[in-house]
Amino acid sequence: MDTTINGEHHHLNTVEEKLEVFHAIVRNYFIIQDITVGKNTSDFLIRYRGKLKSQNSELAYDQISDHLKPLMVTPLFRTEEDNQVIYLMDGVQTVTQFNSKTNLILFILTLISVWVTGGLYALGADFNGFNLESVTAILTEGWPFAISILAILGAHEMGHYFIGRKHKVNVSLPYFIPLPIISPFGTMGAFINMKSVPKNQKQLFDIGVAGPLSGLIVAIPVLLIGLSLSEVQPLPATMPEGMAFQIEGNSILYLLSKYIIFGNLLPSPATYGEVTPFLYWIKYFFTGQPIPLGGMDVMLHQVAWAGWAGILVTALNLIPVGQLDGGHILNSLLGKNARKLVPLIIGLMVLLGFVWSGWWLWAAIIFFMSRIPASPLDTITKIDKKRKLLGLVMMIIFILVFTPVPIIVIF
Repeated sequence: MDTTINGEHHHLNTVEEKLEVFHAIVRNYFIIQDITVGKNTSDFLIRYRGKLKSQNSELAYDQISDHLKPLMVTPLFRTEEDNQVIYLMDGVQTVTQFNSKTNLILFILTLISVWVTGGLYALGADFNGFNLESVTAILTEGWPFAISILAILGAHEMGHYFIGRKHKVNVSLPYFIPLPIISPFGTMGAFINMKSVPKNQKQLFDIGVAGPLSGLIVAIPVLLIGLSLSEVQPLPATMPEGMAFQIEGNSILYLLSKYIIFGNLLPSPATYGEVTPFLYWIKYFFTGQPIPLGGMDVMLHQVAWAGWAGILVTALNLIPVGQLDGGHILNSLLGKNARKLVPLIIGLMVLLGFVWSGWWLWAAIIFFMSRIPASPLDTITKIDKKRKLLGLVMMIIFILVFTPVPIIVIF
């Protein structure tokens, strides 16, 4: 093994010589208090405890990493019990070549799936089975929903992709997930595959924020355009036997959007009964009850349905836990303290499950996701004030887009 230290070229033959080289590299940037050499059972080569000479930990990480990369070693920066710690790990991150054919095939399948879903949504009760007439109608009517939902999902994932590439993180193009018939949206969404670990909390934060922010920038105009194409109609006072319909849930943002377009909070009940409108809306927002039969509601155009779905997807991704975008944001803001909020979040999901059972599944997902750490290579470097402010803004956005009861089905 050959390396260069302080302009001098060295040929390394023994373990002792390699250790001395590692010590010399780290010592240039780090005041070492003690050194622990990893054993065969350890997951690290060497651990250094001490303090960085410079307060610019981001620059120090880059400098140490650049020296160690030719030696096929990766540094990890950590804080343990108020001590700064540097771990040297065997191996370096490599660039993985992704097969873009898979992305293209999945995109085409998802395009077909959401196109059919949009067509079926537009036909509604007029759909009487697949025949030449209905297939022609689906092809003609399904494109507005398909374009709208794919634009929202694509913006979300490409936000992750472009910021990931900007930070030289090894990320794939989006993988779209087709799910015709079963899903009311024709898709289970999309994701990118991140094959390398972000360097520090700044990169993790930027990648986490970029997705929901980009998706929301597209979803809000789509929702407002879709609502302007929708109509407000009366709801039946009673449900005929053997029939059912569903009412989409409300987030604060969705309620405000309907108010902007229609000048009214919808769905509006036939009567508020013995409670004030404020108490009625608080109860309805969190429970979906009482069902506003006989009142008025907006009958969503398929573009509005896609916009509503985009808002819901943003909310789910911003749940502040685990590998979700919200989890990356909260981890960047609070570090290890973010894990203390996991039991609270799971508890809230369980409680919400009594009004919408789907939250119980999400509580289970969150439980398992929270067990997977999302730590960058360098956890000593913290995010700056601008990112902290943006992080707080994203948490406020999460409150605005969160939908306590996503779907209400009336039989």
